[in-house]
Amino acid sequence: MSDAVTHGGVGPDLRYLANVRPSARQLRWQALEFYGFLHVGMNTVTDREWGLGHEDPALFDPPDVDAGAWVAALAAAGMRGVVLTAKHHDGFCLWPSAHTDHSVAASPWRGGRGDLVAEVSQACAAAGLAFGVYLSPWDRTDARYGTGRAYDDYVVAQLTELLTGYDEVFCVWLDGANGEGPDGRRQLYDWDRYHRVVRALQPDAVLSVCGPDVRWCGNEAGHTRRDEWSVVPHELQDAEGTASRSQQVDDGEFSRRVRSDEEDLGSRTALAGYAGECVWYPAEVNTSVRPGWFHHPAEDGQVRSAAELFDLWRSAVGGNSCFLLNVPPAATGRLGEPDVAVLEQLGHLVRRHVEADRAGDATVTDEDGPVDLAGAPVPDRAPWRPRGPRPRLALAFPAPVTVRSLDLWEDIAHGQRIEAFSVVLSLDGAVVWRGGAGVLGHLRILEVPDVTADHVEVVLERFRAAPALAGVRVVSA
Repeated sequence: MSDAVTHGGVGPDLRYLANVRPSARQLRWQALEFYGFLHVGMNTVTDREWGLGHEDPALFDPPDVDAGAWVAALAAAGMRGVVLTAKHHDGFCLWPSAHTDHSVAASPWRGGRGDLVAEVSQACAAAGLAFGVYLSPWDRTDARYGTGRAYDDYVVAQLTELLTGYDEVFCVWLDGANGEGPDGRRQLYDWDRYHRVVRALQPDAVLSVCGPDVRWCGNEAGHTRRDEWSVVPHELQDAEGTASRSQQVDDGEFSRRVRSDEEDLGSRTALAGYAGECVWYPAEVNTSVRPGWFHHPAEDGQVRSAAELFDLWRSAVGGNSCFLLNVPPAATGRLGEPDVAVLEQLGHLVRRHVEADRAGDATVTDEDGPVDLAGAPVPDRAPWRPRGPRPRLALAFPAPVTVRSLDLWEDIAHGQRIEAFSVVLSLDGAVVWRGGAGVLGHLRILEVPDVTADHVEVVLERFRAAPALAGVRVVSA
């Protein structure tokens, strides 16, 4: 086994694991926490999930596209960025690509002079949201698919257009889905080449899913692992491996399927027999507000409730992941009324959670005295770096508070180190609730069953190296 990963031959070297760190681009991405997907394109007007390719561009002519309204609705939900499906599997491009005739330039939309990538990019800039692009490596229209280098040249050419023709891009989302089947065309993508192009043209952009910066959580149902480690075996960065676990059949079931065989990726137990290197590869939880990824009128009555979406937000963002929620525009060019309504309600719940923080009312101390840690992390505030084998942080309130959740941020700039923590809530000196959880990472939201207390104690029970907390929020009912 590698001495870099094991210590004394008995398990993972905790010093090594504790010092695997994120890049600056990964830190910026993690701070976004919540952003949106806009699945829109040829499938929107043909009422499909996976297009067949070669659809007539004349079909694409949404009469009332308002990218500003799309972005405003996502922002109202609390999202901080937008990822647009610039090209889905059918190969139809939402920008006038010079490398194919299968694009908006061949459609009647905007008189053949439209560029939806530009419109969404500009709307994001105006609203202060980050902008990202989704590009499907699988293209069912282009004849070069499956030919090797010629098709890779085509992908690189389109990546170059998307990464040089618009404003700054925070994310390039490369999908692994492919429905060609065992007898279909087979393209061995030159992933390394694609990644180098992104690095050269948009060095601050994260490469997501079939890329080395952001890891697909492994399902499209919104499921979050109980403990999500950002430090995981480097083999998980293998784009072909990700593609093999991605959707292979358009059966309408994959979007709600959850695998149970990959629930632990980075614990001491999971890494006990691992002989390779580990990398910082954080998770993204992605799902759709509707059963499908594209808009279908028949699903207007199946939009998820704000309460369900808020639960997904808490488990994803509060489980050391970012949350990517899809909201598909309709064939009219507008978002569905049920979607807009639920996004507004979701935004209210998210804001209420943030604004109900009572940590600022408490006196925060550790064994050495006062600690400046109340609230979410803020620039230039030093993290709490406690001493001792079982550090304790106490929050004493001048009057009882009914606690709904406890939110804890780890200072991940120097690694993910905390493996377990416990919480004790007391009232007038008597314990009224005990709880706890495993890893922290960027943010851990621990739900509390509306317990009234005047004293909160957080104990760091297990960690891989000297821990550091960046913030604590006590959310009241």
